[in-house]
Amino acid sequence: MKNQFDLSEAQLTDIANDLSGKIVTGLKKEGTEIKCLPTYIHPKKDGIKGKATVFDLGGTNFRVASISVTEKSSITGMAEKEITEMKKKGFTRDDLFKSQSGVLKQLEVTDKTPIGYCFSYPAKSLTDGDAELIEWTKGVGIPQMEGQPIGKPLLKYMNEHTDHHFTAIRVVNDTITSLFAGLLNPGYDAYIGIIVGTGTNMATFFPSEYIPKMKDMKGWSGETPVNLESGNFHPPHLTPIDDEVDAKSENKGNQRFEKAVSGMYLGRVFMAAFPGDRFDENFSAVDLTRMINNPSGYKPEYVEVAFRIYERSAKLVAASIAGLVKNLHEADPSIKNVQVLAEGSLFWSRITSGRPSYVAMVESHLAKLLKNLKLPAVKVTISQMENANLIGAAMAVLS
Repeated sequence: MKNQFDLSEAQLTDIANDLSGKIVTGLKKEGTEIKCLPTYIHPKKDGIKGKATVFDLGGTNFRVASISVTEKSSITGMAEKEITEMKKKGFTRDDLFKSQSGVLKQLEVTDKTPIGYCFSYPAKSLTDGDAELIEWTKGVGIPQMEGQPIGKPLLKYMNEHTDHHFTAIRVVNDTITSLFAGLLNPGYDAYIGIIVGTGTNMATFFPSEYIPKMKDMKGWSGETPVNLESGNFHPPHLTPIDDEVDAKSENKGNQRFEKAVSGMYLGRVFMAAFPGDRFDENFSAVDLTRMINNPSGYKPEYVEVAFRIYERSAKLVAASIAGLVKNLHEADPSIKNVQVLAEGSLFWSRITSGRPSYVAMVESHLAKLLKNLKLPAVKVTISQMENANLIGAAMAVLS
């Protein structure tokens, strides 16, 4: 059985170089494939203290947490709700706010705290700490929110419709929050935040002078956190099956990397590989890993293809990290130690059937790719932190 999802080392190097070039383009101008969205927050690397309320809107869940930040951050309370109703037709902005305030009511929060809002959709950071929704992804399409500020209307609603008074709001992408949380692991020359779960994306810090499109920003200097929106990368070496998945998707032509990599789409890739067979329409990456971990319960060709799709996702992620490390090294050739703080259920999924797990495959392919990119001296450490996005959002609003 031919493995149509195989990617050679040469192809992966090609993908890494292609992304790296597109990041350079995204840092130069607006509206490119890799958006490279600056975030106008300088996170303090130490000395952050205070209490914050954190909202976290992900692909399927909404969480509210009370966070106390000192030398050691702690979550003093948390409430959450599955919020898949966001994907239903007719769901409005007020429905979203009402649903979010319902979760807030389940939690005892300190009054007069600021809100750090971890928002997992493409948004343009504004200089006042708010952000503007660029477009909905992950099957969500709430009308009249795209192109509008995300934080201020929510802050106004919460102050008017709940028993609390919140002092301020800062909206940050989930990949930026992972990037900020990574700063709690000191001693690295560069930091990357990555998400590989329902969707996928990366963020890092670039010196402001390495971002030509920011040259007119008055009074802003130093390192700038950049949300790449790398899920929209259209890598070379995709297959006709990927084209089919894209053609049937709700955002045809966009998020091609995400559609080959992330949990929301891997099940669709698998089903497209077996067009004559019937599967549950909600078949996802969770079902894929279940198949790999319980091979005796499925047809051998299903298990094999499931693993190949899973493996290709890890290889593509390794290529994307390698491409970004290349950019970081070009911006600062003294960089030797890079930390990647990784979030997402797919990235940390466990394989128990004797095959390598996702993170192990990312690490092994990344090491080879760095050699191919002539960066063998750069050491990349992949780490994990519980509730990184909640802690990072608190750091953003308390910085």
